[in-house]
Amino acid sequence: MRIYIGLVIVLAFILSGCKSEFETLRASNQPEKVYAAANKYYKNKEYDKAIALYDVVIQFYRGRQEAEDLFFNYAYAHYYQGDYILSATYFKNYSGTFGNSPNKQEAEYMAAYSNYKMSPNFKLDQSYTVKAIEGMEQFINLYPGTERAEMANRLIDEMRRKLEQKSYEQGTLYYKIGQYQAAVISFQNTIKDFPESAKIEEIRFLILKSSYILASNSIYEKQEERFNETLDHYNVFIKKHPASKMLKEAKNIEKQTLAELKKLKA
Repeated sequence: MRIYIGLVIVLAFILSGCKSEFETLRASNQPEKVYAAANKYYKNKEYDKAIALYDVVIQFYRGRQEAEDLFFNYAYAHYYQGDYILSATYFKNYSGTFGNSPNKQEAEYMAAYSNYKMSPNFKLDQSYTVKAIEGMEQFINLYPGTERAEMANRLIDEMRRKLEQKSYEQGTLYYKIGQYQAAVISFQNTIKDFPESAKIEEIRFLILKSSYILASNSIYEKQEERFNETLDHYNVFIKKHPASKMLKEAKNIEKQTLAELKKLKA
């Protein structure tokens, strides 16, 4: 038991000494030693300590030769810590500050990639997805034909599928809760933003169906206009999808729409 207690005391003393050494170094006012220690912590993947020490000396080295490596490591340390908001900012700042650096391309890519890492599930707000897409597109324009540009294109495709899914689900939600005018507008925006969508046939049919239900439940003064809009949606659907599996139901909607218009004009 005494041996166990002794080991605990020794271990506590060692840990206390390490902490004390770090804190002493951070308060030492010796930027060269602090910077060297920060790089050591960074190399050993102790990114929280590396960041803490870089914070101490970053102003001291600003404008000096060492600044380029310092700022690059600083950005990556935040990235490895999972602080993607700051890593995106620091990589972008690095690219703007060190325009002739051989790391500029990587920094540009990592700024966009940091935003990609913050791109959430399609059900959530997609602000960072949009930001990441914009960053990737800018990167491709700056460095076309590079390996990272190819990866950027793949990531853009992935994120656009996420945006498409969110847009489609939004229209579907409006349809399910009976907000048919909002459903039509939402689905039209989906087609506008994602004209190559694999769901486009279904979306056009839901626009047609939503339009018909909206017209049927409208006040008398708006019915004729809205039934005519339903016919327009029907004509688009038939033209774009003449062999659709939903053709029978679409034709039935047209038949009912024409019957309603005939009653309105009687």
